[in-house]
Amino acid sequence: MTSIDDTSPASLSRRAWLRKAAWAAGATALGGGSLGLSSSLAFAEGPLTPLKLSWNAGAICTAPVPVAVKQGFFKQRGLQVELVNFAGSTDQLLEAIATGKSDAGVGMALRWIKPLEQGFDVKLTAGIHGGCMRLLATRSSQIVDLQGLKGHTIGVSDMASPAKNFFAITLKKIGVDPDSQVQWRQYPANLLGEALKKGEVQAIADGDPTIWSIRESDHLVEVSNNLCGEYQNRVCCVLGVRGTLIRKDRATAQALTQALLDATEWTANHPAEAAAIFSEHAPQADVGQLTAMLKSHTDHDHPVGDAFKKEIALYADDLKTVGVLNSGTDSTRFANRVFADVLV
Repeated sequence: MTSIDDTSPASLSRRAWLRKAAWAAGATALGGGSLGLSSSLAFAEGPLTPLKLSWNAGAICTAPVPVAVKQGFFKQRGLQVELVNFAGSTDQLLEAIATGKSDAGVGMALRWIKPLEQGFDVKLTAGIHGGCMRLLATRSSQIVDLQGLKGHTIGVSDMASPAKNFFAITLKKIGVDPDSQVQWRQYPANLLGEALKKGEVQAIADGDPTIWSIRESDHLVEVSNNLCGEYQNRVCCVLGVRGTLIRKDRATAQALTQALLDATEWTANHPAEAAAIFSEHAPQADVGQLTAMLKSHTDHDHPVGDAFKKEIALYADDLKTVGVLNSGTDSTRFANRVFADVLV
């Protein structure tokens, strides 16, 4: 598999250019000319376009969503967005988007790609950020790297979770068979720490804020995360938009995508303020911890265009190696089908 972990000046310049080009396209389409953040744009005139956006209010990686509401990024792009906190399965979420019960949603690439293979009329328009998945072990286990997991049991909250898929992929890449050389055991997310304490598992993997809180409260070792190696510049959270909306009202799909890119960049530059905004939807969360989580994520990295489409294809390649996607799926063709470049 070709690595996209290219941190050369030329590559970084291209990533910056892609982001600026996207911002320029969004601003131009909506009557603005700034390449900066949305705060430099005037609020859109005229009636706002209503739109429903599904998100998981318990996941800190979706912080740019309430930020876009609170800071006015949606309104600046001419949108009146209703947030729908969706807690059902990914198949149900994508069906809701495809059938018009929702217009778009924010979720994890490693959870969405398999259902998208089945043909839901939902198109991915942008990456939001990277980071937020972690694998932990106790200090006494002496597990210090992924190789040390061989012969052990890993606790996960869902056998199809992004964390389970991601660490299965990374184990496969270092020569550890994720099906025969490790075991996976499912627990409710809030009981993963207890399973580790009882010795029922030797490691646990999940997403922030749950896994971060377990690590902090139980003083566990972070063995790995999804910002290691070739993944340090790869996004994990993505925006999906209803296919019919893109075909019939591309300007609205563009406005939504641009607003979330603006909100994500603002989140990267104001993590404490973003954490406070997100905490309104998670009243039990500690704002200081949420701020630290956001600082550890890569909200500055939100690819669009060909760069994002390439990341979709790379994830498809990854998921084929662990049997999640069909081995006969053409990753490049798949990425072309599920991606829509609404910013051009």
